[in-house]
Amino acid sequence: MKKILVVNLLILTIIFQSCGPATQVTGSWKNDKASGAKIQSIMVTALTGRANARQTVENDLARALEKDGYKAVKSFDVIPPTFTQGKSPDKEALLEKIKGTDVDAILTVALIDQETENRYVPGSYGYAPMTRFGYYGRFWGYYNTWYPTLYSPGYYTEDKIYFLETNLYDAKTEELLWSGQSETYNPGSLTEFSKEFSSVVLAKMEKDGALK
Repeated sequence: MKKILVVNLLILTIIFQSCGPATQVTGSWKNDKASGAKIQSIMVTALTGRANARQTVENDLARALEKDGYKAVKSFDVIPPTFTQGKSPDKEALLEKIKGTDVDAILTVALIDQETENRYVPGSYGYAPMTRFGYYGRFWGYYNTWYPTLYSPGYYTEDKIYFLETNLYDAKTEELLWSGQSETYNPGSLTEFSKEFSSVVLAKMEKDGALK
């Protein structure tokens, strides 16, 4: 009986872990020396050269911020890929563009690292005696029916882990107000990742008091 309970608890643990969020904030820092001016409008910018990824992340961050009552400006609308013309960005021109939006803060998201690691998935065992069926009383009937489900060989799979950094800056002074690092495991798609990432990171910022 104890073994059955242990197995059931193990199965439930695996199920809940697999249903958990793919993105988790692993660390954060808040600038307690900052002025503490009220933030009402934020420009969001995803620092990536992939236009589709940039638009998706900025759209979801803007949507999440607006849901919480902030005015959000997407950098893609203000600083499009053609802004730099393939050259290094000009500081004064960039800041002038941001200043023209009259936002209070700038929220940046950057991929700082990524890893691929091998993980061994053990085979699964099962026990389910069903005496009311005829095949259970004979070895071959039992063996032939249940063997495929009683044991599945283990296999190796690859886990992809993305490490991202999110920073919140004062738009006028460029001072760093908050910074957080997060890990995302095996995102199913860019769309799924972006929505969950936006929700998890903004919730942490509000919890830390960086956004109110």
